[in-house]
Amino acid sequence: MLVKKIFSKRNRALLRELVVTDFKLRYQGSLLGYAWSLLRPLMLFIILYVVFAHFFKLGKDIPHFPIYLLLGIVLWNFFAEMTSQSLSSIVARGDLIRKIRIPRWIIVISSSVSALINLGLNLIIVAVFIVINGADPSRAAIWLPVILLEIYIFALGVSLLLSTAYVKYRDVAPIWEVAMQGLFYLTPILYPLTIITNTTLQKLVVLSPMAQAIQDARNAIVTPQTLTIAEAYHAPFMRLVPLALCFLVLTLGILYFKKEAKYFAENL
Repeated sequence: MLVKKIFSKRNRALLRELVVTDFKLRYQGSLLGYAWSLLRPLMLFIILYVVFAHFFKLGKDIPHFPIYLLLGIVLWNFFAEMTSQSLSSIVARGDLIRKIRIPRWIIVISSSVSALINLGLNLIIVAVFIVINGADPSRAAIWLPVILLEIYIFALGVSLLLSTAYVKYRDVAPIWEVAMQGLFYLTPILYPLTIITNTTLQKLVVLSPMAQAIQDARNAIVTPQTLTIAEAYHAPFMRLVPLALCFLVLTLGILYFKKEAKYFAENL
């Protein structure tokens, strides 16, 4: 009954309308428009590749390092885009919430769908790079959809927590912005995980769902030399720890959102 309600014809139509509106508003007044969905991660990739690969010589021992770096940037950007857009989504739709009765959660989901579309476009670029560089994805590449689902679940949980808290506390936005900067450098995106020589710290870093997902994706698609959480701990079952954290964050997000959703209209 719950699934039927969530995917009802009315909710699907509303979700579609919100996603289309989000895209139009985001690129309104831009000369390149939707092309920025592809250009932004590519430009970031070029800058980071020149700085870290050519000047700091990071990744020189990693096969197909350009793809290695690009894939990490694309997956991180998906998480960053989804959480940052969702953070202010409820407040941005305050007029809509006050005027008509709609499921509050659908506003957050619409932001996540926009980020998913951009992810799909960016993964096409990654695929082009794979062909150009002659990389040979392993059989484990069939697990990429599962890895992407894990990132989505984690990002959705964080998005629900942030969007709910932001209704009452506007300080959440700058705090999250700073936190994202710190998390970006703590996650092995610009550098290989093996550059961390302290084994204990290395194991702690890879417990992060984002670090684990990025490493697993690289291992499957770019090079099997990528250190995964299973190899870091010498225990395949350790993959379940970041996965459990994803579902824990999602559960907390749902509970917090459900508790506060009825007060959104009066707090906006």
